[in-house]
Formats: sequence, C-alpha cells, structure tokens
Amino acid sequence: MATTMQVSPRTAVIPAHAVWGGAAGLVGGIGFGIWMSVSKPMMNTPMIKMVAGLLGSDNAVAGWFIHLAISLTAGLAFGVLFGHLAQKMVPGAVLGLVYGVVWWVLGAMWIMPANLHMPVFDWNPVTRSSLGGHLVFGLLLGLAYSCIATVMGKREQKG
Repeated sequence: MATTMQVSPRTAVIPAHAVWGGAAGLVGGIGFGIWMSVSKPMMNTPMIKMVAGLLGSDNAVAGWFIHLAISLTAGLAFGVLFGHLAQKMVPGAVLGLVYGVVWWVLGAMWIMPANLHMPVFDWNPVTRSSLGGHLVFGLLLGLAYSCIATVMGKREQKG
C-alpha cells in the first residue's frame, strides 16, 4: 500500500536563508550590473557585453540575464553558507565584501578569462575594474541580506 505525505503550508522546501540570499544576490547583481554597463575598461566595450561572451554573444541584454543568473546563484549559496552569520549589518557587510573578492578570484580572474580564451589570473584594466564591481556586489549582497533577515525575523516573531 502506497502512502502519501501531506505537506503543511508552513513547510519550507527551500531553506529561508537560501531564499533571502537569492533575493540579496539579485540586489547585489543589479548594482554590479550597472557598474558593468557603464564601465568600459577595454576597447570602449561595456563589461556587461564581455559577460555575454560566456555564451558566445555580445548582446548587453544577454549579458544581464547571464549576470543576474550568476548573482542569484551566488546569493543562494551565500545564504546557505553564511546566512546564520550575516544577519546583522556589520557582519553581513564584511562577509559580503569577502565573498565578493572570492567571486572575483573565481569568476573574473579564472573562469571568465579561461572561457574567453584570455590569460587567467592576469592583472589588467578589466580585472581591476571587475574587482571594484565585485566589491559593490558583495557589499550590497551582505547589506541586503542583513536587512532581509532583520525584517523577516521580526515578521516571524509577530506571526
């Protein structure tokens, strides 16, 4: 005889910290995306078009979709890995900045140049500008996460 499991409406399938991190990742991603849309460190090409190159495109809209998908994923991981530590403003900001640097090393210094057939771990105008953008991403991610955690924590206390 087969049994079915009923799920109550309050049962979380995805941990709340991951969801909060995903939302915070989009906030950071928007800030970083604006940075990349206006930053033209190489041949007067916006960095967001370089991101589109990861999928063989040079379209800025494609770059935004790719970038926001990465930002969402990075935010989800931040929430899962560091959500319990980043619920207050200062720890959230510091963890976010460190996390942004980690993603800069992984993404801008290694994965992206390798996929675009460029030298990896090369200090150049693109990677310098990208470091600034990743710091913006990390700071916004950490601050947004702590704000979301604070609001949601107060909401859970009332509910």
